Amino acid sequence: MDTKDSIHAIKLSPEHQAAVNRRRRIVVQYDPNLEIGLDLTQRSEAPADDETVVQMAGHSELTGQSVFAYEDDPDTQIDAIIWDMGGPSGMATYPSKVLEPFRHASLVKWWDKGLDLVQALIDGCRERELEVFWNHRVSEADFLPDNAGADPDEEINPTKIAHPDWVIRDIHWYGDWNYAVPEVRELNLELLREVAQNYDFDGFQIDLSRHVPILPPGEEWEHRNAMTDFVRSVRLMTLEVGENRGRPFLLGVKVPRNQEGCRADGFDVETWAQESLVDIFTIGCRSIDPDFDFFHRITAGRNIKLQPTLDTHHATAGYKWPPIEFYRGVFGNWWQQGADTIQAFNWSAALQEVKGNLPNRYEGTRVELQALREMGNPGTMATKDKLFAVERRGGFPWSGGYFARNDTAPLPVTLKNYGRPECLTIRFCDNVRALAEALEDVTLRVVLLGAREGDQIEIRLNDVVLGPAVDDYQWQDRQIFSPAPQPATCSSDLPDIDPDQRLLRKDFPVPPELCRVGENQVRVHIVKRIPHDSREFISVEKLEAHVRYA
Repeated sequence: MDTKDSIHAIKLSPEHQAAVNRRRRIVVQYDPNLEIGLDLTQRSEAPADDETVVQMAGHSELTGQSVFAYEDDPDTQIDAIIWDMGGPSGMATYPSKVLEPFRHASLVKWWDKGLDLVQALIDGCRERELEVFWNHRVSEADFLPDNAGADPDEEINPTKIAHPDWVIRDIHWYGDWNYAVPEVRELNLELLREVAQNYDFDGFQIDLSRHVPILPPGEEWEHRNAMTDFVRSVRLMTLEVGENRGRPFLLGVKVPRNQEGCRADGFDVETWAQESLVDIFTIGCRSIDPDFDFFHRITAGRNIKLQPTLDTHHATAGYKWPPIEFYRGVFGNWWQQGADTIQAFNWSAALQEVKGNLPNRYEGTRVELQALREMGNPGTMATKDKLFAVERRGGFPWSGGYFARNDTAPLPVTLKNYGRPECLTIRFCDNVRALAEALEDVTLRVVLLGAREGDQIEIRLNDVVLGPAVDDYQWQDRQIFSPAPQPATCSSDLPDIDPDQRLLRKDFPVPPELCRVGENQVRVHIVKRIPHDSREFISVEKLEAHVRYA
């Protein structure tokens, strides 16, 4: 490796570089509470017979329904799984000499039979020739095996009880780990070393999205060297493990979607890239708009892969259980900007079998399966209908920092009554202009709150006025809550439509020759309000481009 600009860069072996370069079209990260079968709605004291042990768990030999259902589908493009089951509350979901066991009824039954769930999941990946990674949440929430993931009424983490000065009491009353404390870094390094030495993983992902702040609030950037010290220590440990076993051990880190977020939360990703401390940057969490330019810039000259991720459980606001066209637009844009792979986080692991009282989730799992058959290759999404959207704010209250909140997203935006335009950017991965003959139509959709019949709104796309529009003053959207704050987006179904909600949907036909690959500028402004009232406002709630092929 060329280290002329950093004498401190770690030199990686050719074998390690080859492992970094393995094909990864889609990488799925399965959340433990939802998908691998630690069914936390099942009480610990309940009988753990074969029918109730796990609803969607582990391994086809252990349970009736395998988490490999999508991986076994011959048309999906999944090449790797990240198992996200490190265990909450300072307890382990695997045999450990460092932590006490997480005594969920299902796990206890398996342990009593001599079954190691983690090893079974690794074996399942090896049988399918899938890469397999372990996810390490740097500060997981504390909860008991029998309380369905809710915050406990009393402190339960024995290490936090013994060392109250090791935590930051912010989003969780019982505190999250403070990595400015050397002992916290040492404890987490010890946990990772045990897993690396005991299990044959291809690598780790250090998950910084769960949960910030993990450095003193308001002083995160001043303490950035503490996190760099931790990442460096994990890197050196995994390189040692890889050398001892004769096979590389890779390291990925999940980081905020842009430079602003990394600096706000105290993550010096520029140094991590310069010193080759990581092999993969997993970018974002629930954002559809990562800053690829920033990450390309800091990884130039380094063999570091960029892996944007989308959490569909804590969905980006306004797009819970979206249509397949939305996924094509998001992932197509990511490939167009230079993603090396795509990560699906918190997606379903198998189809919901019956609609029951969750009809939107029932349909949503089918859309996710279709996306897993398409999104790993731009070619399988080519000339298919797409929806391109501008991101909305909010929907994730479990972060006390920048990560995962999407607080700087451009929408909603309030228009100025005196006519000053608001400028928004919408991306197209498709060369719509060149594909004009293959198109059915292109529509720019603007959804407004507070507009009345008679109000005149002008929309420009790349400096060209669009119109006339097809207007719907009775439009409703169950995922828009304005002017109220955006609630958490993690429900399993969608809320009922507010019968009193009145939005304006304006659909503008777009000549294909106006569209550019990449960024397109949209200007929205009020031309006239009738009657004019300076105390009433119009806000842009959604901005979308719908591309339909013939």
